[in-house]
Amino acid sequence: MQYKYMRIQGREDSYITKYPKGIFSLCWNLIRDKQFTDEEKELFINIDNWFKDNLPEPEPCKNHEQVITFFKCESASEMVEKLEPAIALLNKHQKPYDVVYTNFVGTIVYEDNWQVAVQVEDEEII
Repeated sequence: MQYKYMRIQGREDSYITKYPKGIFSLCWNLIRDKQFTDEEKELFINIDNWFKDNLPEPEPCKNHEQVITFFKCESASEMVEKLEPAIALLNKHQKPYDVVYTNFVGTIVYEDNWQVAVQVEDEEII
């Protein structure tokens, strides 16, 4: 089966969306909680900066709206490759996560060549 969308997400919910946190939030939380070494922190910040420099940041995300993002599978391979060191950090620090593949994401409120942002309301994707 071929899927349209994928997301790397944790097993704890975001206080904004009430939906599982994405990989970036998981890593930022580890930094906030002082779980990363200085080298690990620098590594993740470099990854985060690469994404900020190379992918548009969805307007709903900038506005802290209740949205979650998914990568488009057709263009996700480069993104996943760039995220491999962050995934390794989650593994090293035993932070559980799931890689979710789906064809049904709900109401898309933003889309570009690499990702979609999906509206979340009352703890459900709509």
